[in-house]
Amino acid sequence: MTVVVPEGVAAGPADTGPLRLVPIPAAEHAAWAAAHGGVSFLQCPSWGRVKEGWRSESLAWTGAEGRTVGAALVLYREVPGLGRSFAYLPEGPVIDWAAPDLGRWLAPLAAALRSRGVFTVRIGPPPALRVWEAGTIRAAVRGGAVRQLRDVLPDAVDPVGAMAAERLRALGWEPAARDTQPRYTFRLPLAGRELGSVRDGLSAEWRRNLRRARGAGVEVVEGSAEDLESFYALLRETERRAGFDLGRGLAYYRRQFAELNAERPGRMRLFLARHRGEVLAAHTFVTVGRGTWYLTGGSASAGREVRPSNALQWAMIQAAHGLGADEYDLRGVRPSWDPAGRDYGLLRWKLGTGGRVVEGSGEWELALNRPLHLAFRRYLARRQG
Repeated sequence: MTVVVPEGVAAGPADTGPLRLVPIPAAEHAAWAAAHGGVSFLQCPSWGRVKEGWRSESLAWTGAEGRTVGAALVLYREVPGLGRSFAYLPEGPVIDWAAPDLGRWLAPLAAALRSRGVFTVRIGPPPALRVWEAGTIRAAVRGGAVRQLRDVLPDAVDPVGAMAAERLRALGWEPAARDTQPRYTFRLPLAGRELGSVRDGLSAEWRRNLRRARGAGVEVVEGSAEDLESFYALLRETERRAGFDLGRGLAYYRRQFAELNAERPGRMRLFLARHRGEVLAAHTFVTVGRGTWYLTGGSASAGREVRPSNALQWAMIQAAHGLGADEYDLRGVRPSWDPAGRDYGLLRWKLGTGGRVVEGSGEWELALNRPLHLAFRRYLARRQG
């Protein structure tokens, strides 16, 4: 097991004085996010325009010279009749999480949100905690006895994540009762790798499925906004087949596509896999700076034998590599599984890319009004339970 310290957005050695937290225009925030590594698409101003029922604001931490050294997209959800709000920073804020004095960063945030009538603020610190390589997980589950990640020795740990958790607790933050964003994600490293090396890292099954798709004549093309209806139909078919419901209508995905691309053309892309003129699978792809993500996908029940989803994902991996991305994030996986169930099937499919499972820091909350905070938690527990 090794210890890793990933790159992130840091204030820098010159930024040791007091920090100011100020509102900034969305365009300035978007440009800053695109220029820095380690910024999630959920921390871009456009994401605030995607979320109906939420109000959004871009905030920036500035140093002594007025230079932006950190930023955050804050989403506000007002509680009807109270005039108070819940504030949420998905996969943010983007600050120097390795700083020994996190209070220097987070105290101005708490003060600003309290002045805006916020009773609870929830954040999603980006630092990772632990990493498991695909081969490690496959070896652990091969015998069928291991069914959860916590029973598998990680390949690497990130001390920044562990230290950040300790400092958050000392500052009065507490883990959220339930994370909104996935705590465990699957990521394929791309930085410094030739595309041939990435392909060689695919499992034998993945390479076989790509040959099958190519031999069957599966064609992967990039779609447009006009193809979102086909994408949504396949997504709904997947939800029915797999027994889940994301609860989003076609209008949501149209707004998502329009807003992300209005912020930066090509930020969100749609890839389609066709076979004999029929669209069999459709996946969405997002890029911010040196980060790329597989966002949402659906596939038809028919035609799965020609492996359209493998062909789609390989095209998206190639696109990420061509953009110079540090990694390609395939989003969430479950930390426990039934080898005969759908969750393990999805994990096994992602393991085939040769990437790694990354455990994030989880989401944390700070009560700015304790009675309202506790009442809100009880409400969420009843609704989710």
